[in-house]
Amino acid sequence: MGLSVDAVRSAIIECYNTLDTIDQQLVAHGAEPMARLVELANLSSMIGSLLGAGLAAASNGLYRRNRPHAYPDLIPQSPDYNNLEIKVALEKNKPKGHLPKAGNYITFRYVLCDESGRFTSGKENRGEKVFIWEVKVGQIKEGDFDISNTDGDSGKTAVIKTRVFNEMDLVYFDRDLLPYGRGQDGRYPGFN
Repeated sequence: MGLSVDAVRSAIIECYNTLDTIDQQLVAHGAEPMARLVELANLSSMIGSLLGAGLAAASNGLYRRNRPHAYPDLIPQSPDYNNLEIKVALEKNKPKGHLPKAGNYITFRYVLCDESGRFTSGKENRGEKVFIWEVKVGQIKEGDFDISNTDGDSGKTAVIKTRVFNEMDLVYFDRDLLPYGRGQDGRYPGFN
């Protein structure tokens, strides 16, 4: 992948700063904060775009962003590195796309906390501040996705299979923001 932990951290902080700036302006003009203003799927997409910009900027020239809605999200600037796709999901949701695409992935999962950064589980308790609780990386094959094309659904979706997702390398984890119970041994089941 070629990205350092510092690059990932920098991208997350830059994402938070941008969202805080947008929220401050929205609230100053009498509007709701971003997390209450847009659909959560759109919020996840926006977070992915912000993280992509942050990762490219912090990569020391290793990656550049691709055009919007194009695969992959990050294009390497050296033949020593591979394309990198970014996926973002809320809480316990597994990252998904419209079509299964093999490649290198970096996934981010987030929760919505209150103004002081406290997370309380449950849809009815969602706050309005985005906090990343997990980042994973891994190489995924086309067969590593579950594909759905349900009538009445918004279209095709390709969700990373649970087993595959749990086996991806965990590079960031915030136990205080964990959106669901821990395993029998007190550890998060996706911790590896």
